[in-house]
Amino acid sequence: MQFLPKTIPEIQPEILPVKESPPELVTFDVGGMKCAGCAKAVERQLMQYSGVISACVNLAVEVATVECQPGAVDAEALAKKLTDNGFPSQSRLGENQREAEAATIERRQQEIRQQIKQLTIALILIILSGLGHVLGTKAPILSNIWFHWGLATLALLLPGRPIIVDGCRSLWRNAPNMNTLVALGAVTAYTASNAALLFPRMGWECFFDEPVMLLGFILLGKTLEQQARRRAASALQALMALQPAKARLVDFKLPSLDLRSEELPLNSTSEVYNPQYIEIPADRVRVGEWLQVLPGEKIPVDGEICEGKTTIDESMLTGESMPVLKQPGDTVAAGTINKSGAVVMRATRTGKETTVAQMVALVQAAQTRKAPIQNLADTVAGYFVYGVMGISVLTFLFWYFAGTHIWPSVLLGQGAMNMGHGVMNMGNELPIIHYQSPLLLSLKLAIAVLVIACPCALGLATPTAILVGSGIGAERGLLIRGGDVLERVHQLDTVVFDKTGTLTTGNLTLTDYLPIFQNSEWDLKSDINVGNKQDVCSTIDGVSGNRQDACSTIDGVSGRVDSKLLQIAAAVERGASHPIAAAILLEAQQQGLPLLAAEDFCTEPGFGVSALVEGRRVFAGNAEWMKEQGVAVATEVSGSLQGKTAVYVASEGVLLGVIGLKDTLRPDAKAAVERLRGMGLRVMMLTGDTASAAAVTAQQLGLAAADVLAGVRPEGKARAIATLQAQGCKVAVVGDGINDAPALAQADVGIGLHCGTDVAVETAQIVLMRNALMDVVESIELGRATFNKIRQNLFWAFGYNTLGIPVAAGILLPATGILLSPAAAGAFMAFSSVSVVTNSLFLRRGFRA
Repeated sequence: MQFLPKTIPEIQPEILPVKESPPELVTFDVGGMKCAGCAKAVERQLMQYSGVISACVNLAVEVATVECQPGAVDAEALAKKLTDNGFPSQSRLGENQREAEAATIERRQQEIRQQIKQLTIALILIILSGLGHVLGTKAPILSNIWFHWGLATLALLLPGRPIIVDGCRSLWRNAPNMNTLVALGAVTAYTASNAALLFPRMGWECFFDEPVMLLGFILLGKTLEQQARRRAASALQALMALQPAKARLVDFKLPSLDLRSEELPLNSTSEVYNPQYIEIPADRVRVGEWLQVLPGEKIPVDGEICEGKTTIDESMLTGESMPVLKQPGDTVAAGTINKSGAVVMRATRTGKETTVAQMVALVQAAQTRKAPIQNLADTVAGYFVYGVMGISVLTFLFWYFAGTHIWPSVLLGQGAMNMGHGVMNMGNELPIIHYQSPLLLSLKLAIAVLVIACPCALGLATPTAILVGSGIGAERGLLIRGGDVLERVHQLDTVVFDKTGTLTTGNLTLTDYLPIFQNSEWDLKSDINVGNKQDVCSTIDGVSGNRQDACSTIDGVSGRVDSKLLQIAAAVERGASHPIAAAILLEAQQQGLPLLAAEDFCTEPGFGVSALVEGRRVFAGNAEWMKEQGVAVATEVSGSLQGKTAVYVASEGVLLGVIGLKDTLRPDAKAAVERLRGMGLRVMMLTGDTASAAAVTAQQLGLAAADVLAGVRPEGKARAIATLQAQGCKVAVVGDGINDAPALAQADVGIGLHCGTDVAVETAQIVLMRNALMDVVESIELGRATFNKIRQNLFWAFGYNTLGIPVAAGILLPATGILLSPAAAGAFMAFSSVSVVTNSLFLRRGFRA
């Protein structure tokens, strides 16, 4: 099959601009939020502050992220404003970051302990209330109506007090929440029961067990929800725990630090284990300082091994379980574990610049960014409680003035789901009631509407799924930047791979060279000394009209190939940082060739590099650049290096020769491409390499010619992606996160591969810590699965409220006789939010290690 890779047309759609100076981001820990209505209220208060551009509040992790104009917002003043409005807040600024995080964790644990205590009291009250129903006249005290009045009163004063107080305060601040609905329902039921008890001639029934059971179910649901949310956040907490607290600072100038012995016992008197050192907090280490790390200890900061040899467990950062050998010159990351030998390292990145700190920052940011699909839920949540109170009032008015007259049969007997006291004599002198008054029935239905509505399910639908998904990703070295990215991942239909360093290893090797030196002033013939030379290239005609057998190959040659051409190319490439330059310099070093003096280096991205070598301007680059310099390149020369990367070397308008290089395909490249195709995605390759070199790689991967974009300069890659987007494609670009930054920024989803040493690649929406193409597949699968969970949660949240509120309002009562009591409604409301969080936790089942 013949490949004819596409080239990029000149007329391209406009490229999306990339922000150069992003706004300042401030993060707050916010307490006191009970439901989506609270989160919306916090967002409104933040947006009212001068200088704030946008605000995003995550109910699941109780964190607010504020995007503001640089220097325009006083974080402490903004936190105080939230605190004064009933939402205790603290900014995450300053040097005491670790202490602030510890305080936040302790505060949440204290809240859980207090909630469990309240739940215990509520469950005891429920048991006592239930025994009164079960035992009846066998236990006169337990069935006495005044005893149940006492239980209801205790329920309101003890476990229910925080809910009622918060609900009333929220209503007073014009920001009603879930607690407002529960408080209204519980207090109304208690008040109506008191009226029935004090004025028995009204013929009302007492249902003191309703507030008891209602508050008990609510507290049970909130406790289970908190535990589930804690489990969902466990991955981030484990990631934060990787940051070591202490570091052992040593003076590397001491001659006693001899680390050649790797198996000394811990109680050894060797100075390897007992050097002169000072323990300091890890966040106080400065770049350039020397640190000692013993076996079993965590690496305190990012750095470079200076002395010693060991193996490092990097699984907590990359997900790779096998320890990695580290020797002098190798880099190590903070939070990884030294498994075997004592080492001395030099700090290169500290504090917030370390890999693990940046990972934590990325995951935290991801958990506060919402998916666009959540916008509808946020809009509903802002008016939800007001709407529910309005529906409750309408329910009361309808049944009192119309419903009980249209269907008088609803006043006879009790529904199957009614849990009131009306069917039993609780030791009071009141007779058994078989007839409900219209006022009491209307009131019970209105209360049921108040307590069955669940704004929590709406508020937790998106953040809990993102919380679990981002946690799974962090454990596996897949950092997804937020819910908006997850939604775009779900919409993808095309994945575009960069070739060099992404689909291939990026380790180019020199395979061919063609020294020509035709009509050149360089005296080079005497310098060409080829050992075991194989004449494998055909005679090249057409180079300045002369015939010359000048092609040599070093592919498979056992002897050395010493070449002036290689010396010249290496001298020029010394001024470039590119895989091609590294390969040429390495070959020159392996042949033992001395580098020629060179100066005045100039790099032209996508073309090549030039320099003054021995007083002559030398150009090394591709054929297009040679043409721009007025250098003729014969077709036969280009054809002799078919399928390889050709580097032409010229000086003063004369072609000196050409060097051929070859890259190897990654071992998992083909499998990754096949998996992506199996997921229904179109896979393409984008490269600045020649069409022939791209065709060779495409054949190995099984890519069609239409899926290969070759000869694209760095600035043209973004235009190529824009072209695909203009055709209606949703595009993901996979690159190294540095050279491909414009294309990554232009793409719908940018995936930065092998970014473990530079996590904060701002242009990539997904950062992969491991150097594995299969992680691209896994990240897309994780993104799709997480977004599906978001949709399931939102469907359940909207569906529950859409169906539950009408049932509580009595829509089934005339036809079926079903009357949903306030206690039953409270149970449904409590467990609806638990079900959302639990469904998010099920995401882990599909991504078990």
